[in-house]
Amino acid sequence: MTVSVSDLVSTARLQYATIATAESCTGGLVSAALTGVPGSSAVFSHGYVTYSNSAKTEMLGVSVKTLADFGAVSPEVAAEMALGALRSSGATIAVSISGIAGPGGSDHKPEGRVCFGLAITDQKTITKTLEFGALGRQNVREAACKQALELLHNAVHDMNSHLQK
Repeated sequence: MTVSVSDLVSTARLQYATIATAESCTGGLVSAALTGVPGSSAVFSHGYVTYSNSAKTEMLGVSVKTLADFGAVSPEVAAEMALGALRSSGATIAVSISGIAGPGGSDHKPEGRVCFGLAITDQKTITKTLEFGALGRQNVREAACKQALELLHNAVHDMNSHLQK
C-alpha cells in the first residue's frame, strides 16, 4: 500500500490528532515526510531522532535494562520508544522505528530487520517487526519510513471509523 502523506495529515487534522515520531535507523525520514506536507504544523508535534542508546534513554525514557536485555532492535525497545515519545510530546499518536539498515547485522539480528512501535493515547501500544532483507541501507530506510507512515495512516483512519459508528 502506498500511503498518501497528504491524506494522512488531512485525516489527522480532522480527528484533532497530533503525531510524534521516534526514529533511529530512519534518521528523521518520517518526520521529513510529514513536514513536507503544507499544513502539517496542525498535526505534527515532535520528531525525536534517537540513534544512540543513550539518546533513547535520555530523550524517550527507554529503560537501560530493556536495552541490555533485548537490544535496541527489538519490539520491547520500539514499544518504549513510542510510549516515551507520546508522553514527552503530549501528542495523541506516536510511531517509533529501530532497525538494522546495514550493511551488516548478525545471525540473531540480520540486516533489514526493523521494529516499529505505535502508541495511541488511552490505547494499548502495538509493535510490529518486519524483515526487509539485505536491500541496502537506503532501501531499508525508505521501506521502514513507508511502513511507519502506513501505521500512522491506519491509526488515524481507525480513529475516523470509530467516530463514525
